[in-house]
Amino acid sequence: MKDSVIIVSGGLDSITLLYDKQDEIALGISFDYGANHNSKEIPLAKYHCEKLGIKHISIPLDFMHQYFKSSLLEGADAIPEGNYADENMKSTVVPFRNGIMLSIAVGIAESHNLKKVFIANHGGDHTIYPDCRPEFIDAISNAATTGTYVNVRIEAPYTNITKSDIVKRGAALGIDYSKTWSCYKGGDKHCGKCGTCVERKEAFQLAGVEDPTIYEE
Repeated sequence: MKDSVIIVSGGLDSITLLYDKQDEIALGISFDYGANHNSKEIPLAKYHCEKLGIKHISIPLDFMHQYFKSSLLEGADAIPEGNYADENMKSTVVPFRNGIMLSIAVGIAESHNLKKVFIANHGGDHTIYPDCRPEFIDAISNAATTGTYVNVRIEAPYTNITKSDIVKRGAALGIDYSKTWSCYKGGDKHCGKCGTCVERKEAFQLAGVEDPTIYEE
């Protein structure tokens, strides 16, 4: 039964979840908040939704680029390189991004009498991104259920698994990962050096799946 919406960026995680839960998803929602890589990701989100026969919309959140502080919003040169464990990676946090996107998605879900909102945060996000942690997902899901007539709930099935687990799942689903985007710098190719590129490389290696990504280095 198609009773759900999904926040789908065009990245590896959300595209995997899109395929994983395709039989339940009525609508895919992307958000353009002015990040360097939005223009790379969102067309891929649209591509995969259309491939699966799922309606896709893109919602502009221009105010985030104007008023929020994050290296993701400041141009490619501001993006730090290295591993997510490094302290400087905290600059890539867009404050309360998931809270804002989930709130909008919940409103859209209720407007269409849909009962669930899927989001593809995973276990590797927890340390650096507060709005990806299990306690946040539980709290905002409770708020969504309490604050809507149709009792919308947030479902984040990848919260406690790793990115390599996600790659394994996607490989089993036959996903073409060359048509996903991760790099925060948003260049012509994945830079191979920013935190999300490093994480992407490691995920394929640990999963034992061939990485189809073209990196600059």
